[in-house]
Amino acid sequence: MARKTLIGKVMSNKMQKTVVVEIERLVRHPIYKKILKKTKRIKANSDNLELRVGQYVRIEQTRPLSRDKHFKVVEVMKGETRD
Repeated sequence: MARKTLIGKVMSNKMQKTVVVEIERLVRHPIYKKILKKTKRIKANSDNLELRVGQYVRIEQTRPLSRDKHFKVVEVMKGETRD
């Protein structure tokens, strides 16, 4: 089975070896057809990476590393914006 890879923004880097990444996706409301932003905050492992709040990173699903961590940071995206 393929591993999930997601792109998100670093929201917190205050923990050792862990960052909180916010994933944003767009969803259409089933009745009113309005586009809504849904966000999810995921804890990801960041072994010895110097990450700053506001950077965009690619995270990949991995085996459970702790009770909350199931992702690891694969790469830091270029620049502060998504594209």
